[in-house]
Amino acid sequence: MTATPLSILLDLDGTIVDSQPGIALSCEAALTALGHRPEELDVAALIGPPLEEVLVTVLARFGDDRLDEAVRAYRDHYGRVGLLETTAYPGMAAALDGLRATGARLFVATSKRRVFAERILEHLGLIDRFDGVHGSEPGGALDHKAALIAEVLRREGLAAARCLMVGDRRHDAEGARANGVAAVGVLWGYGDRTELEAAGVSRLAARPDELVAVVAGLNADIRNA
Repeated sequence: MTATPLSILLDLDGTIVDSQPGIALSCEAALTALGHRPEELDVAALIGPPLEEVLVTVLARFGDDRLDEAVRAYRDHYGRVGLLETTAYPGMAAALDGLRATGARLFVATSKRRVFAERILEHLGLIDRFDGVHGSEPGGALDHKAALIAEVLRREGLAAARCLMVGDRRHDAEGARANGVAAVGVLWGYGDRTELEAAGVSRLAARPDELVAVVAGLNADIRNA
C-alpha cells in the first residue's frame, strides 16, 4: 500500500526568507509615527512571535503602551515598503524544489499576515512552489502557531501523523507539538540550537541544502514507527 505523501508546513520569517531588514524598518517607522526618535533597531531576537508581542517589547523600550496605534503604523509601512526588503535565503529555492521532488506537498504556516506572506512569495518568485499559504488574519484568531497549524490541518485535510513543521523558533516546534506534528528546526534563522532542542524538534538542519536529507530521514522514521 502506498504511503500518503508527506505534507511539510514551513515557517516564513527566518526559515524561507530573511525578513529582518524590512521588519526593523517598519518598527522604526511605527515608533516615529508615535513621536519617538528610534536609532537603528536590532530586532532579530524578537522575530517569530505574533506582531503584537514584538511591538509590546519594542514599545516598552520607550515607555510607551500605545499598541494599537503602533500596529496600524507598522502594517501601513510594511505593506508599502518593509516587505520589499525581504530576501530568500541562499539555496532556499533549490531546497524547496528538492522537497517537492520527493512528492511532498508544501504549505506556508506563518504568524505574518497571510496577504503579506503571499506578496513576499510572489515578489521573490517562490509562491508557485507551495500548495497553500496560511497566515494570521484580521481579528487575531490565528496569531499563535498552535492555532494556525490546527487550522492548516483542518482546512487542507491533512493528517498530523503525515506532516512536518519546519521553522527557526520555539513557537514553530511548540505549535507543532500541540497538534501532534513532528518538527524540524533550522539554524540559519533567528533562533538557535539550544532554543529549538528545548522546544522538542526531532531533527535540525544547519543549511538549506541539508533540509531535504533531514526531512527524508525523519520521513523514514515516521513510516517505520
